Amino acid sequence: MNSSEQKTVPQNIFAEEAVLGAVLIDPEGLFQVLPFLRTEHFYLRKHRWIYEALVAIHERHTPLDFLTLTTELEQHAHLEGVGGGAYVSQLINAVPSALNIESYARMVEETSIRRNLLAAAGDIAKLAYEEERGINEVVDRSEQTLFAISQKRASRDLRPIQEVASSYYRWVENLYEHRGEVLGVPSGFHDLDKLLGGFQRSDLLILAARPGVGKTSLMLSLAVKAARMGKLTAVFSLEMSAEQLVQRMVSGVSRIDAQRLRLGNLQDDDWPRFTEAVAQLADLPIYIDDTPALTPLQLRTKCRRLHSEHGLDMVFVDYLQLMTTSRRIDNRVQEVSYLSRSLKALAREMDVPVMTASQLSRAVEQRQDKHPVLSDLRASGSIEQDADVVMFIYRDEMYHPETEDQNIAELIVSKHRSGPTGTIQLYFNKRLTQFLDAATRTAPDGPGAGGGRYA
Repeated sequence: MNSSEQKTVPQNIFAEEAVLGAVLIDPEGLFQVLPFLRTEHFYLRKHRWIYEALVAIHERHTPLDFLTLTTELEQHAHLEGVGGGAYVSQLINAVPSALNIESYARMVEETSIRRNLLAAAGDIAKLAYEEERGINEVVDRSEQTLFAISQKRASRDLRPIQEVASSYYRWVENLYEHRGEVLGVPSGFHDLDKLLGGFQRSDLLILAARPGVGKTSLMLSLAVKAARMGKLTAVFSLEMSAEQLVQRMVSGVSRIDAQRLRLGNLQDDDWPRFTEAVAQLADLPIYIDDTPALTPLQLRTKCRRLHSEHGLDMVFVDYLQLMTTSRRIDNRVQEVSYLSRSLKALAREMDVPVMTASQLSRAVEQRQDKHPVLSDLRASGSIEQDADVVMFIYRDEMYHPETEDQNIAELIVSKHRSGPTGTIQLYFNKRLTQFLDAATRTAPDGPGAGGGRYA
């Protein structure tokens, strides 16, 4: 590599020398940098050899000094390659103290990441020129390349319990000062908010039901209600188009029969409500993505971009089993497990609640009691294990048309990692395919309405 090329490669030789010299001055400084600084972060090969030797000596619990370091390097035939004992002495004199060793190490790490990004850009460029590869494969592999770099930085350091306890104290103090309020993302359903306290940050919530029960309708209702409270929501629909989702939202807000909207069969008195509903929705902080066969990498990339540009309060995914992955996974159960773990990781990274709809196994249909239970999820990988909250929708009228519980839906909270479980009754308007608080069941059905507003 000539000198002009070296100048274009991100590097910080002085920071590398400072880290190595600081460790030689105060070996205890190694404890500050070991959690994140790796051998490959160093640009110069001789610095990689020296750092590798320092770590090896440290792991053997051997005293670390000039003599033990030069001996270690000589045993691996690296002493001459690094410049001999003279260069080791030079490192000791390169920095006045070990006080700022972590700052020096962060500089080394950052320049290494920049080099990795340049290398990744080159790999992505090569992929783009390989026309025999499908564009989806090129995009997916490109995302994986960048994702691998960012994942290396995602690991968290150990935190002293004093710091964690102090943070927890402030959290409880905030709860006390705002007791009675919904501090999470509100669901808009009184009894559900009372049970869960809203949807909490970094939680993965599963909304499961058999086909046709209303998973999508309930998720859209939750998204609109959250947005009305000023929460920026992202809705990822893998089954329906963005226009179909908006049609459902408009039906709920305007109280116009969804079928009439689909056919454009609007009456004169529908138009003011229709226009108002569209205007209301247009003002809400909702972002919709209808990419089919979405991968976890694509989902994460889109959420990170939205979060950086506009902020992000909650993510909805409809639905889990329609997501795909480019990884080679032996069977469907393992694939679904990978998908659910990816969604939980997304919730933690973005620090927002992530809700995904999920299918249930057919075992429900073979039982006399059709109420879903947690075991109905177990055939779908580790969903139950990964989830912080699991909710099932059950409508008795789907199995018993003559039931007295017409238009009544049960929202069964079967798992709540941080609190109680229970069952909540909701009112389900079949004409508008929308869920409302159970108290709304007594509201009269107006023309094209069906008692109550969507949000």
